[in-house]
Amino acid sequence: MKSKCISQLIFVAALFIAQYSVAAQLELQVLDDKGNPLKDAVVALVPEKKIDFTSVPTAIMDQRQNMFVPGVLAIRVNTQVRFPNSDDVRHHVYSFSPAKKFELRLYHGMTAEPVLFDKPGTVVLGCNIHDSMVAYIYVVETDYFAVTDNAGKISLAAPAGMYQLQIYHPQMGSEFPESTIKLDESQPLNNSISVNNLVAPKASDASDEFSDLF
Repeated sequence: MKSKCISQLIFVAALFIAQYSVAAQLELQVLDDKGNPLKDAVVALVPEKKIDFTSVPTAIMDQRQNMFVPGVLAIRVNTQVRFPNSDDVRHHVYSFSPAKKFELRLYHGMTAEPVLFDKPGTVVLGCNIHDSMVAYIYVVETDYFAVTDNAGKISLAAPAGMYQLQIYHPQMGSEFPESTIKLDESQPLNNSISVNNLVAPKASDASDEFSDLF
């Protein structure tokens, strides 16, 4: 009976510690160099201790009206992504990015096999048939990440401690310099950050003139 009570106390204490350890909060707004909110920026908090990702979650990159949806997808290392094609035409998805080179030959619906992303980095997607289709997958080495909304804001909950703050965006001309931040469980870290290395999006001369054939 005594040992059972001790076990219960240890279990309750473990629950308390677990809840306490995830109490830290980061509220961040990402701005461009003119002070405007930056939508679709990926914010990642990478802990000091390297994580061994064993589970394999699944994410979705859809294709609708000849567009990838979402245009920016953030995932952590060792995630498989499904590429359903919700259009009435076939798509041929590919990437030549060093972080993940692959292609899914012409297909409809859910017939394509999921793709495992097991390395960190930026993966640029395209379609061999519809040149206007472009999207970005950012693979990060942490479970704590988010994509900014229309107001350039994210809200992240993570255990208290030290992290490397990483920021990614399709218009970045170079890597954003990493910085170290400390999350404290006693109060949320509320801040804004400006991204100054953005380049103007290129004028698209892409043509989908052969798309009706597929």
